[in-house]
Amino acid sequence: MARVHGDVRGDKSPVFARVYAIVRRIPKGRVMTYGQLATLVENRLSPRAVGWAMHGCPKQVPWQRVVNASGGTSTDRLPDMPQGLQRALLEGEGVAFRPNGTLDLTRYRWAPPPNLTRPPGGSSSSQWRRRQKRS
Repeated sequence: MARVHGDVRGDKSPVFARVYAIVRRIPKGRVMTYGQLATLVENRLSPRAVGWAMHGCPKQVPWQRVVNASGGTSTDRLPDMPQGLQRALLEGEGVAFRPNGTLDLTRYRWAPPPNLTRPPGGSSSSQWRRRQKRS
């Protein structure tokens, strides 16, 4: 499958579901980057497309735990998002921000175990999703 960078056409649900499954596993007080998530879904999405997926994610997905490559929040630019909400939610989880508005990725970045991030060889995305729902 080609990497998605612009508008997502066709069935976006399998790859978006994988992104959401990974994000649901990010522990409180930890973060991942858009680019990190893009890599974990075998670059089927660009980091920007991961951002679009997160903007439309289900309510139970902790979207605030996904930050940009600099360790900053990217949601303040969105017209339908209250200014400072993402930062406040992360601070409520114990994440400290630097004076420049970024967090220390060395300290807060989460790297999931490989078996939680992608389908094992030979398994389809739907089989992987079923296993993730059971775990």
